[in-house]
Amino acid sequence: MSLLDHAPVLILLVPLATALINPLLDVFGVRQARSLTLLGVSSSLLFSMICLWQSIETGALHYHLAGWAPPWGIELVVDPLSGFMATLVSGMAALAAVYSGPFLSGWSPHRAGMFYSVYCLLVVGLQGIVLTGDLFNLYVFLEVSSLAAYALLSKGGSKAIVAVFRYLLIGTIAASFYLIGVGYLYAMTGTLNMADMATRLPPVSGSPAVVVAASFIVIGLAIKAALFPLHGWLPDAYTYAPGPVVGFIAAVMTKVSAYALYRILYFVFDASAGPREPILLLGWASVVAVVAGSLMALAQKDVQRMLAYSSIGQMGYIILGFAIGTPLALAGALLHVINHAVMKGCLFMAVHGVQWKLGVYRIRDFAGTAKQLPLTMAAFTIAALSMIGLPPTAGFFSKYYLALAAFESGHVAFLVALVVSSLLSAVYFFRVIERAYLMQREQTPNEGRELPATMLTPIVALAVFVLLLGVFNQAIVDGIILPGLPS
Repeated sequence: MSLLDHAPVLILLVPLATALINPLLDVFGVRQARSLTLLGVSSSLLFSMICLWQSIETGALHYHLAGWAPPWGIELVVDPLSGFMATLVSGMAALAAVYSGPFLSGWSPHRAGMFYSVYCLLVVGLQGIVLTGDLFNLYVFLEVSSLAAYALLSKGGSKAIVAVFRYLLIGTIAASFYLIGVGYLYAMTGTLNMADMATRLPPVSGSPAVVVAASFIVIGLAIKAALFPLHGWLPDAYTYAPGPVVGFIAAVMTKVSAYALYRILYFVFDASAGPREPILLLGWASVVAVVAGSLMALAQKDVQRMLAYSSIGQMGYIILGFAIGTPLALAGALLHVINHAVMKGCLFMAVHGVQWKLGVYRIRDFAGTAKQLPLTMAAFTIAALSMIGLPPTAGFFSKYYLALAAFESGHVAFLVALVVSSLLSAVYFFRVIERAYLMQREQTPNEGRELPATMLTPIVALAVFVLLLGVFNQAIVDGIILPGLPS
């Protein structure tokens, strides 16, 4: 077998090896630790792209660890959708690693080495969630990513530590719910492989144990995805986190949990053919999330906190698409998973860049920032317009698919919630844009120059990707998302 035959597992093994090596080489300095991390996550990105291309050309890839075939062995599955998600995770990880340079420049080599080691473990956990074909191993990777996220988010100071402790408690409950649900399913079917379980569930699908299992799993993953009202851990954790950390975690972590929920609902439980009542209940919770997240974002005076609450509303869009359940709705929801990752990563990196450079984080203090940091604020504006849903940005097309699906399926209340949320998004984002472009602030001697290239490049690149995702949305839907829908 060639090296490329092992590409699915190398997506995980390379950053894992980087995580193990980094603390041993920290004596060489912070720059070397970051370079090694970049090498690891970039290699993971390369293997993800190779697997994505192979899955598009030849069909889904099935990799059996140690040669043990499922259902007894552990399986990694790469289809076009999971391959694109893996590419998204490792791509965002690489950009955030580049962005982290100035933030960590004053750290000791040992501290930076440990930081980057845990960062690579986070990448491993998220990639594992995306690629695994085994329900229990999904739990393992869920815990790996969560523990790494707790450690990284706590680097934001004393307030961050308190927020992360709350996140740890809530996250532990969520993981316990998921594990209990998996235990019930194993007791009923005798298997943990997702594909094998999907074939064994239909004869027992009406069992109370299966209903309880589904409920526990959905609640656990909904907490991880920060679906309102299970969102309590998110606002403080995102507000007080270090810039490079939240730029990556806010971009992909909740989206990966939503992706896992989609895979389990539609490929293990077959939500499209089963009873619709529980799914519609999830849809109504999403409607509340869409509106409540936007209203709470509107009430904020801190830009970072505004973005955090905005994420809660945007997760409602995704889960709402899963609840409607038509092919168009699922396509819109999965496209929004991709779009929101890029948009929110760009927004958080831009805002933390402004704070790092100018020392401001409140909305009123963003006056004149577009003149002082023109490229940074231009990127912020593009991502914000996409969050609102204005063409030709990426956010317009995923919102359009969701709105059309809600209309065609007769869920008028869902459609109204989407429109109201977009209008509220326009209000709270234009507050920032107005101050940035139409108001002036007194300039101090150290201001007036753009962010360092290592920070500015990822921000601008993500803004460009926001536009490219909009222009090529149909190609992504046809080539990536539709093959990943249930048949």
